[in-house]
Parts: sequence; structure tokens; C-alpha cells
Amino acid sequence: MAVIPLFGAAFRPLLDYALPPRCAACGVIVHETGTLCAPCWRSIDFLGEPQCAVCGIELPSAGEDGQCGACLATPPPYERARAVMRYGEVARTVAHRLKYARRVSLAGVMATQIARLLGEVEPDSAILVPVPLHRWRIWSRGFNQSALIARHMSKRTGVPVELDLLRRARNTPQLHGLGRRERARVVQGAFALSPNAPSRLAGKTAILVDDIWTTGATATACASLLRRGGAARVEILCWTRVTHSDD
Repeated sequence: MAVIPLFGAAFRPLLDYALPPRCAACGVIVHETGTLCAPCWRSIDFLGEPQCAVCGIELPSAGEDGQCGACLATPPPYERARAVMRYGEVARTVAHRLKYARRVSLAGVMATQIARLLGEVEPDSAILVPVPLHRWRIWSRGFNQSALIARHMSKRTGVPVELDLLRRARNTPQLHGLGRRERARVVQGAFALSPNAPSRLAGKTAILVDDIWTTGATATACASLLRRGGAARVEILCWTRVTHSDD
């Protein structure tokens, strides 16, 4: 069995010469597969403090209990929502290449960064739940990008992934171009839990995984179901987020 790694190491220089690793965003040659070049990395606007302890919206300073006014007034159906970076050129390019150009290897690139947002979590007390696509969308695209990302996260963290716990019961139209209220209306009733969801969710931290958070309508609808299904805690982790300044 030790021959395989040795074989790979011996032929790695030849493979890198024939098919050199390239930046996941712009395509220039880089040293390691699945990484970004220095200019692309420097252009990323990573999201961080100060931000609402619950929804993750940027705050000018830490407010009461570290929460924004909206979360204090109407607590959402999740305890924490976080995204790696603000929606920008790199975030958009990587996400679109995964979904529309079928560059499935980019799911691993995204998963590596999203997994950093997990924090302290015991693998036996949490589950990863990808935001589901309707079966027609999967048939046309060939995969669910959130499920691919969740699988890679599971390999890196040991947290199990539940691929069929949530399903898309109704095929919704594209949400691009719709406002917050329209998105919330469109996704209402679009998701459902599997029949045995309560037993799989009981006492667990359900970590919802998605690629892009625009208004949060889809993630919030899914989080509501997970909460009603018996999850002890619900978190949402995404690759990128459209912030108010991007609207």
C-alpha cells in the first residue's frame, strides 16, 4: 500500500509540468492545487468582527449582547450565521465556476475555508445539512453544490453529513433579482423534512451549509424546519454573503 503514495510523489513533478495547479479564481499557475494566487487572496474582503453574534451582519461596534436590533426584536430560528467573505469578484467567480462550469473540485476549496467557521464542535453532537436543490435542478446541473461542499467539510472535520434530511418539496423559480420580501414569499413552503428527521435531529447541532447568502430567505426557511424538527441548535455557514453595502 505504501507504493501508491511513493508512486504519486515520484510523478508529481511530471503532472505539475503537464497540468500545473491553477488559482481557483483567476486561473494563473500556483504552487498548490486548490489554492488562490496572492493577488486574488489579497482582494478578498473577509467578514469578521464586529458583527452580530446571531445573524452575522456587520456592526459599527458591538451592541447590546453583541446582537443587531433586528435579532433582538425578532430572534431568527438559528443561533449563529456566518460567511467566509463578502460577495465580490473572487467569491462570485469560484461559486459560479462550481455551479455553472461544473468545476466540482472547487467545492473542496470552498469547504476548507467554510470549515474554519465551525469553531468548537463535537463531531458526535453535530450534523452538516446542505441546503437542498429540487430534483429537476439536480438533473439539469448534475449535482447539488451545497452537498458537495458539505461532503468535503465532513471529510475535514469528522462531522457527519445528512444529505437527505432536508428536501426541496417544490421547484421554485430563480431568486436572482428578487428583493427580500419576494424571496421569502417564494421559498415559503418550498422545503420539507424527511419522515425520520426528528430522530436524526434530536439533541443535535444542525449546521446548514450553503454557497451564497443573499437575503437569507432560503437559509432562514430551512433553519425554521430544522428547529421545528427537533434540532437543539441551528447554525448557518456559507461561502459568501451579499452585505447591505452590496445591495
